[in-house]
Amino acid sequence: MTTPAPSHTHSHLRCGFIGLGAMGAPMAGHLAAKDLLTVVGNRTLAKAEALAAALKVKAAPAPADFADCDVVMLCVSGDTDVLDNVRALAPVLKPGGIVVDHSTVARDTAISAAAILAERGIGFIDAPVSGGVEGARNGRLSIMCGGEAALLETVRPALECYAARISLMGVTGAGQATKAVNQVMVAGINEAVCEALALGAKLGLDADTLLPTLGSGAAANWFLDKRGATMLRGEFVPGFKCAHMLKDLHIASATATSAGVAHPATMQALADYNTLVEEGFGDADTSALIALKLSGD
Repeated sequence: MTTPAPSHTHSHLRCGFIGLGAMGAPMAGHLAAKDLLTVVGNRTLAKAEALAAALKVKAAPAPADFADCDVVMLCVSGDTDVLDNVRALAPVLKPGGIVVDHSTVARDTAISAAAILAERGIGFIDAPVSGGVEGARNGRLSIMCGGEAALLETVRPALECYAARISLMGVTGAGQATKAVNQVMVAGINEAVCEALALGAKLGLDADTLLPTLGSGAAANWFLDKRGATMLRGEFVPGFKCAHMLKDLHIASATATSAGVAHPATMQALADYNTLVEEGFGDADTSALIALKLSGD
């Protein structure tokens, strides 16, 4: 079924946002700053009510509260959450409405969500993000999208509120496929940086000199720059939680297996983050990985 063309103009998008965690809350805040946000929702209603009061928008106790939205953004924890929200929104949103999913889930989940909404004439874009909490707070996220180009152009003014880059990667599911590639790379970098800094610590190298030296050469990367100093101090405030990385690595591993691509680095990272979660680091930043490297495990 072809999604009807939206009747609203780009400058008058009425947006709702569901999922107000460490990423979602600042993203919603950027929408509110541009007067595009009308309503927010969250699994814990109290959190939605508190943010709604701060941003001077409505809180949504029920899916029906999103009925007047042209676009609803999701930024929730997992595949089941995405599908539950999509099923709740499908009978509520008007034909021509659009759901943009910023969660990290399987490509098949994105395809299923799009099909559910298409039956009601509602568009869908899978649009996972990269850039961490810093990127969300600063409005500098990289957004990797799957879906119809026309739908993306409709919602672009909203996404630009918190994006440094918006890329249409292909058809529905291509955004999530790109995020799997992104997380394979991120996990591999995390492994290398934590292993290297653990080695530096064991060799007695001064961190205040080591970090800028590494960051000025070929070893420079986001994780080293944003997490190097804190991890060496044993500070693991998220950031991005180990439990969330573990969830993403399961998706990435399954994606690589399906594609027939060997992925030993991903499997090592999956094993390490599984250990961290089992040892109680699930809510710690992913840089807690250095604790494993320092212990020699």
